[in-house]
Amino acid sequence: MTAWLIQIAPDERRRDIRRELADADRLHKRLMMLIPDDLGDDARTLAGLLFRVDRTRTGTRLLVQTRLEPALDRLPPGYAQAATRKLGPFLDSITNGAAVHYRLTANAAKRGGRTAGPQEGKIIPLRGAAADDWWANRAARCGLELRSLTGTPEDDVTGLRYDGRRIRHALTRFDGHAIITDPEAVCSAVLDGVGRARSYGAGLLSLAPLRAAG
Repeated sequence: MTAWLIQIAPDERRRDIRRELADADRLHKRLMMLIPDDLGDDARTLAGLLFRVDRTRTGTRLLVQTRLEPALDRLPPGYAQAATRKLGPFLDSITNGAAVHYRLTANAAKRGGRTAGPQEGKIIPLRGAAADDWWANRAARCGLELRSLTGTPEDDVTGLRYDGRRIRHALTRFDGHAIITDPEAVCSAVLDGVGRARSYGAGLLSLAPLRAAG
């Protein structure tokens, strides 16, 4: 399998970066610069471009994943420090029964059913325990048996599309340990993303081996 993982530490003193971090559509367009221009209308899906914004006490980090080798030289000079590594060797090494750390920032949501009243047929954001239940159910389809789950609400991702439509998606970050039960399903979840709003910083599933103590 071929995939690249890029860690980008943007210079938040720059006005353009602060605007992009505050507008999901601007940030999406910036990161799409890392892939070729000739992929057509479904370029993000074809390239498998996913990203997550991780905010810590030491600053903001963008974690970007793509199936196509990224062109980091297309970022503006001085935009950020960036490092790239191939994800394929890790994906190829995944085995049934392996223990892993996971992190996923997702747009947990469901479509309103017949009992949802005015929200029937609409996408309803899930928060708190409902969001945790969403991930617990979805994880099994992703080839993971969860052993622990910590859900952390994130600020809604917002922005303004080119057609004037407002963007707003609820985000929850899920962290914990899991056992791999279906390596093929896990790889598909990592490469394709999980849930909705994948263009706007949701859906990137990160895994790391869980080392035995001692």
